[in-house]
Amino acid sequence: MRLLKLVPDNTNIDFLRWRKLASFMSFFLVAVSIALVAVKGLNLGVDFVGGQSVRVEFTQTMPPIDEIREKVGDIGLGEATIQQFGSDKAVSIRTALPDGDKAAAERAGQQLVAGINAAFPTAKTGSVETVSGKVSEELLRTGAISLGLAILGISIYIWIRFEWQFGVGALGRLFHEVSLTFGLFAVTQMQFDLNSVAALLTIVGYSLNDTIVVYDRIRENLKKYRKMDIVPLLNLSINETLSRTVMTTVAMVLALGMLLILGPDVIFGFTAAMLFGVFIGGYSSVLMSTPVLVWLKVGPDSFVPRTTSGMEGGERIERKDDGAVV
Repeated sequence: MRLLKLVPDNTNIDFLRWRKLASFMSFFLVAVSIALVAVKGLNLGVDFVGGQSVRVEFTQTMPPIDEIREKVGDIGLGEATIQQFGSDKAVSIRTALPDGDKAAAERAGQQLVAGINAAFPTAKTGSVETVSGKVSEELLRTGAISLGLAILGISIYIWIRFEWQFGVGALGRLFHEVSLTFGLFAVTQMQFDLNSVAALLTIVGYSLNDTIVVYDRIRENLKKYRKMDIVPLLNLSINETLSRTVMTTVAMVLALGMLLILGPDVIFGFTAAMLFGVFIGGYSSVLMSTPVLVWLKVGPDSFVPRTTSGMEGGERIERKDDGAVV
């Protein structure tokens, strides 16, 4: 029985031929993502902004968002943020926390549910989630710190594991994938909560694993093919790891795709971000992580210790930088 192979063994695609176009597209998309986050902002969940949130599912046709906002406004809990959630008949309604203690927050939550049930008798309401402003600020701060430390730690690891040029390439790739994922949340206005931070950290870890596989093969080939130009060598390394990259990406896309379609609504944002990140990661493995090495002038002789020649006692000798005679 022949094994299924998505990528033939003798694949020889000139990926680096498109490095300029791919780099331009990536820089453009990163710039657009940053602009979207700056202009539209992120739809921060209750985890980060504080407040009360309740999920409402309509058994019949969902009323217009403006009508829902007007009805919720009549409850008397201030301006509400309403977002379609999961399906075309479900919304997430978020209101600010009232001034006072925990008991006041509980009363406001009960008032919110009662007002929704009165305005929409056929609607089903879920439990009310409440997060205080102080807790939300702490969650936002710790989430940002954890994401930044993860990216920094991965870059330092690759710098030590390989060389500084590879560390720069890995850092650029991580910034590329994280920026585009933030852009996805900005353009879709999916709720950005702690699950989204977990998705970003998972994407960073997945990217690290993929980057190490490709960079490890590049370093092996740098030692093996001393006289090969860097562009053909990088193409060779990418093609040699292409089967693994494609198989891993396809397996992840299939699993996450089923989870996105059939999974619970509570992890919809996590799954969507992961699916997008895996897809972008497959593209980055081929066209983003390697062109940096060309621009940084990496070559087969970049990491070979330099030697010095001389004569001692009429005999020609060569010494490496560490003093060893060769």
